[in-house]
Amino acid sequence: MPPNTPPNTPSNTHTAAASSLATAPRVASGSDGDTPVLLYDGECGFCAGSVQFVLAHEAADRRDALRFAPLQGAFGAAVRRRFPHIVGVDSVVWFDPTCDDARALRIKSEAALSAVAHLGGIWRVVAMLGMLVPRVVRDVVYDAIAKRRFEHAAPACLIPTTDTRSRFLE
Repeated sequence: MPPNTPPNTPSNTHTAAASSLATAPRVASGSDGDTPVLLYDGECGFCAGSVQFVLAHEAADRRDALRFAPLQGAFGAAVRRRFPHIVGVDSVVWFDPTCDDARALRIKSEAALSAVAHLGGIWRVVAMLGMLVPRVVRDVVYDAIAKRRFEHAAPACLIPTTDTRSRFLE
């Protein structure tokens, strides 16, 4: 953070959230600190499109049950510090602050299917069917898509609408 940044700017707010993540078992990601966070590649158009898909298809009663943050931001860095085994993993990350550390993170296909299950309705069924496929097979497919994700969509900057802005941590 630049030395002349006023105390209540977004960068200070996110730095505080990031440092609380490193020391506390729960994250003040929502009003109650119990809201899962989907971390995505903030420099990837395909990933931005996936976040937009979640926002467009989630059930109305699920709209405040998930937050979003780019992997490249302060919150993503704090998650990587707390869980160093994911440093260098090329994946979307589902972080659930209500779980103990052994179960708090989901990566690759498990994270993607968690996001699909979050949508509710028929999407929950689709996610459940997807979980029937062995993880090693799902992750091979996930890795193939992730490796080519920059070819599938133009680079894009995710700009939340005024209705969804509060759901993004940074």
